[in-house]
Amino acid sequence: MNTAAQVLAVVIAVMLAAVWLMESFCYRDRRLYPLFLLERSDFAAVRLWIVNLGFYNFTTAVALALGVVLARTGHVPQGEALVAFTAGQHVFLALVLLATERRLWVNTLLEGVPTAVLLALVLS
Repeated sequence: MNTAAQVLAVVIAVMLAAVWLMESFCYRDRRLYPLFLLERSDFAAVRLWIVNLGFYNFTTAVALALGVVLARTGHVPQGEALVAFTAGQHVFLALVLLATERRLWVNTLLEGVPTAVLLALVLS
């Protein structure tokens, strides 16, 4: 796995860790209402899903970081496979997000474009 792919994987992992914090711990913050299309009255109904989604993003961040660590410590095929799978998964999830809620198109771009570039870098 080349250096550009490793750097991008780490950057995406950091972004996903930030999303984990927002979704799992800060989703009640008014500044995040537009990001999640939430209102104060929604908190009780969405808590289970948004916190779970946050931790899902955290485990994805860990998988990307672990893939880079594996690649850098001599386990290149395993690291590349982990990073490629994780990137491909997020490209797919970005498309699902766009199909299910077009108002979140910016979120779709933020999730899908970097991971599509990462996937291309890993597979090239």
